[in-house]
Amino acid sequence: MNPAPLGYLTKQESIAVQGVSNMVIRSLQDKQQFYDPLELALRIGISSATWPLFGLLWPSGTRLAERMAQRPVVATERILEIGCGLALSSLVGHRRGADMTASDCHPLAGEFLAENVRLNGLPPLKYRHGHWGRLPFEDDASVAAPAPSLDADVSGRFELIIGSDILYERDEGGALADFIESHAAASSEVWVVDPNRGNRAHFHRNMTALGFSLVEEKIDRPSHGDIDAYKGRMLTYSRALGLA
Repeated sequence: MNPAPLGYLTKQESIAVQGVSNMVIRSLQDKQQFYDPLELALRIGISSATWPLFGLLWPSGTRLAERMAQRPVVATERILEIGCGLALSSLVGHRRGADMTASDCHPLAGEFLAENVRLNGLPPLKYRHGHWGRLPFEDDASVAAPAPSLDADVSGRFELIIGSDILYERDEGGALADFIESHAAASSEVWVVDPNRGNRAHFHRNMTALGFSLVEEKIDRPSHGDIDAYKGRMLTYSRALGLA
């Protein structure tokens, strides 16, 4: 563990992902880390309690990375990871030669990604700012608007959009589905690994309305060694050209 220069602690680990060589990942030391002196995170709705969540490795992220390690690389396919956090799946795909773009709304996500790219000896990996849902200042004039992001926003269309543990809200208004729709190619897939949070119903309905069909697969992994048991679902949404 090394003290970071800006007020939070980090650690560095070798992470095993079946199908690729171990990935070296720098993450926050634990959930207690917090450093937002300019309130950049707070201005986009990231509280002190949720601030460190981007910088930790989560079981659903590892499950998604395993799927990316198994997917054949297609030269013409563009892949976007949304809510990437430490972007383990993007790093795995990037190492295998896939055309990856990682995205998140956290002010430090891009910085952590750049360092993990360096630690693994990989060429630069594209990173973009990606935020869905309304920002606090859009509903409350008393809340100061956030400073402009240093990272360009997500743009363009992608044949595959992936995310892990991103259904943490009910999404009744369809913000997440609309964000996906704005970046999904006419013929595309969407992968979501969900740890059974119970918020799938509204997302399913919104994705169906956008022309996506769903294949749902249960993930039930027993514990072994240092790896904890995992229960969740792999949600694969697909939309064929001309059917949207």
